Amino acid sequence: MDSGLILLVFLALLVAWGLNRVRRAFRLGPVGYAGVMIVFIIAMLLVWGQTKV
Repeated sequence: MDSGLILLVFLALLVAWGLNRVRRAFRLGPVGYAGVMIVFIIAMLLVWGQTKV
């Protein structure tokens, strides 16, 4: 397994934990939370794709 991918997964989990705290602070519903997570996952995949070149 690529070490960069492992690092991105770790960072994604860390950001998801922080985002959960932010979601509680802003009182986002499940739809808003899912939207933010989808955008974050797409951004991480784009970053990972750029590093593979």
